[in-house]
Amino acid sequence: MSHEQPTNVSDERCDVLVIGGGPGGSAASALLARHGWSVMQLEKARHPRFHIGESLLPMNLPVLERLGVLDKVRALGVYKPGADFEADNARGYNVYAFARALGNSPPHAFQVWRQDFDRMLFEHARAQGVDAREGAEVMTVEQRGPRDSVAEVRVVDGGRTYRVQARYVLDASGRDAFLAGRKRLKRRNTEHQSAAIFGHFRGAVYRPGNDAGNISIYNFEHGWMWMIPLPDGVMSVGAVCRPDYLKQRRGCTREFLFDTLKLNPALWGRLSRATLIGDEVRVTGNYSYDASTIGGPGWMLVGDAFAFLDPVFSSGVYLAMSGAEQTAMVVNAALREPAHEALLQQRLEKRLRAGMRRFAFFIYRFNSPVMQHIFRNPHNILKVEQGVTSMLAGDLFDSLKVRWRLQFFRLIYAWTALRNLRRWNAERRYRLAQAKANFSGGTTPVDPA
Repeated sequence: MSHEQPTNVSDERCDVLVIGGGPGGSAASALLARHGWSVMQLEKARHPRFHIGESLLPMNLPVLERLGVLDKVRALGVYKPGADFEADNARGYNVYAFARALGNSPPHAFQVWRQDFDRMLFEHARAQGVDAREGAEVMTVEQRGPRDSVAEVRVVDGGRTYRVQARYVLDASGRDAFLAGRKRLKRRNTEHQSAAIFGHFRGAVYRPGNDAGNISIYNFEHGWMWMIPLPDGVMSVGAVCRPDYLKQRRGCTREFLFDTLKLNPALWGRLSRATLIGDEVRVTGNYSYDASTIGGPGWMLVGDAFAFLDPVFSSGVYLAMSGAEQTAMVVNAALREPAHEALLQQRLEKRLRAGMRRFAFFIYRFNSPVMQHIFRNPHNILKVEQGVTSMLAGDLFDSLKVRWRLQFFRLIYAWTALRNLRRWNAERRYRLAQAKANFSGGTTPVDPA
């Protein structure tokens, strides 16, 4: 049936319309419904639907507790006490245990199947009074009239097309970036581009003892790799690569994944007896971007619809849900006092960008020779290592004792580079190679072969 000539058109109304059924959209929907607003949430797919981003951060947990779903996440997830990185010691890795973090972050997190996690949050929003609909795709959003009037949203749901009149629109459409794309706000990150190839395995070797639930991070020439323990003995394994490497892919995607993982012997050793589940390999690209603004009169962007960084530190779900919680407060205030909307949006955008910059300093340099040396040889001078652990836990917004240690880490980073000319030159070559790869235009999303 043509979307342009619907046979059945009706009008509906709500206070807030939320585009997207992921963690950010569901959190914002549930919280706004608690404030007493009529909320409609539209997800174009149907739950459960696959999504990458399975490793949560400790700072997710207070948000989940305030939503009232922490016990449900505990039942869904694998206990995650920390993150480990390759090292030149007897066991081959260093552990950054969340229990050693400086701030007030919880001492652990969880790792989850995102399809189960996302469905649980969507159903929770519905239980909070949200009119949560699946298989409903937003086609257009048109702001009409002055700043305190409504938006008209056209929706296609199966064979039916209808319009929704909404006082406020939240875009939580993830990497679709629905509004940012249509308003021409989306900007490719010129400092950092990456693409990922990944699959799920059974029979992988876990870390011993208390480290069994850690996310493990490995490096290789073209990027970095992850191993994430999931429920039922499954291990998520993948590589985030520079675009020029992924462009070399020819033929079978499964074999390209295996050949890539073999480039790190320590990781491949943990997969020596593992089997790929269903021979299913996924590929995605163009990770890093942001929008030039977080919102305007009657609309805002949430989570990945606003910005996304490289997933090396598992920041995506936390930034989406934390941002959604604060966005809900902005929208609640703006609906009651429209004159305050612009200032509240500006304050939230400033806060979110500051947190992303703190993550980005580490992300942009993670594969560089200097950063690798520091992560392989950590020292807790003035509790800087614990400050880095706090960053890995997601505690980088409000804790001054964490933030000044991250600033001090920058000095350590510069000093480490300057005191070793060979490493400094390698660092310069790395940054130049990154800039050249990014200038070439990155990569485009590709489908599994």
